[in-house]
Amino acid sequence: MPYFAHMEPQACIKYNIFDDPLEDAEELEETSEDDLWFLPGPMEEEPHYLPPGPRAEVRETAVLDDWRRAEAGHAARLARVAGRIGALDDRLKRGPEGWRHRLALIEAADLSWFAGDRIGPDRLALWISMRLSGVQDDTAALARVGWAVRRLTGGPGPEVDLSAFLDRRDPENMVDEAEPFADRAGGWLDLMAQAADLHPITRACMGFHLWSLAGLGQQSNRMEAAVTASRIAAHEGEGAIFAPLAMGGAGALRAGGPPAERLARGLEKMETACLTAMRHLDDIETWSALAEAEMTPLSGKTPPALRGVLTEWPLVSAPMAEALTGASRAAVQRNLAWMEARDLVRELTGQGRFRMWRATN
Repeated sequence: MPYFAHMEPQACIKYNIFDDPLEDAEELEETSEDDLWFLPGPMEEEPHYLPPGPRAEVRETAVLDDWRRAEAGHAARLARVAGRIGALDDRLKRGPEGWRHRLALIEAADLSWFAGDRIGPDRLALWISMRLSGVQDDTAALARVGWAVRRLTGGPGPEVDLSAFLDRRDPENMVDEAEPFADRAGGWLDLMAQAADLHPITRACMGFHLWSLAGLGQQSNRMEAAVTASRIAAHEGEGAIFAPLAMGGAGALRAGGPPAERLARGLEKMETACLTAMRHLDDIETWSALAEAEMTPLSGKTPPALRGVLTEWPLVSAPMAEALTGASRAAVQRNLAWMEARDLVRELTGQGRFRMWRATN
């Protein structure tokens, strides 16, 4: 069966210089080019070595062989990154459930900036916890990032049921010439199944770069492709069910160059993101132990519940804390003021209304 046979003919290019059809995201301020390793490179980075004409079919075996060679060439670094993900998985298995949620929120917010939605942790927290959005907020963008958080915190992986994972359904009034989603996804899933001998991290990288070529891309494809790759990379993880890709300013699998170069960039940035995630957990674990000791004199259910919310959520508002703890607004505000006076939390807005707090970790 031809590799992604549904694709329309286009200019012939070699496999190792795939043009990624994803459009470039708007340049981010103070972000180096090296950090944007999951975004498509400029068109001129992908030279055409062959004259115009019908696109030659790229054999599936050639695609897989290129990625197998890339994996063999980076075996040592691949083993090291796999070890980082394993350590993160073990840490999350031993820690409270809120840690995974916290990392998922941070990862999704970072991914949203690289995907062009630019949803900050405060807006994301309010949307997920209370479905609140500001008048300037793009609710479709918030919904996309909310989807990412849900998929990064649980549920079946993308290779179990890709349509359900992506919440994709074909419209009832499809035009006759439109290709059903199941057909478009089938080529990608078939190739991923044939790559079962590759390490999950390599398969994740390969799957990301073949995403748009399989016709799976749409407006939100950067987010979808990155979240799908992060779940595949953490295959069989029990604590860490996703491998961080964007945390700490990195991206996920920047396009440009042959598979060996793409895998090398992916491994480098994934290792950095894993180390960033571990530092987040170190900081919040230290804070939680300190806060528990400091809050011992306080009675009632609100103090430990509020401490749990601040552990799970990077930013917390009083209405959020009220909804998540079940305590009264007065009790929440009283405890937040007590914690702020002892430098356990810090208010970030400096405003009298719509205030947000975070743990001082």
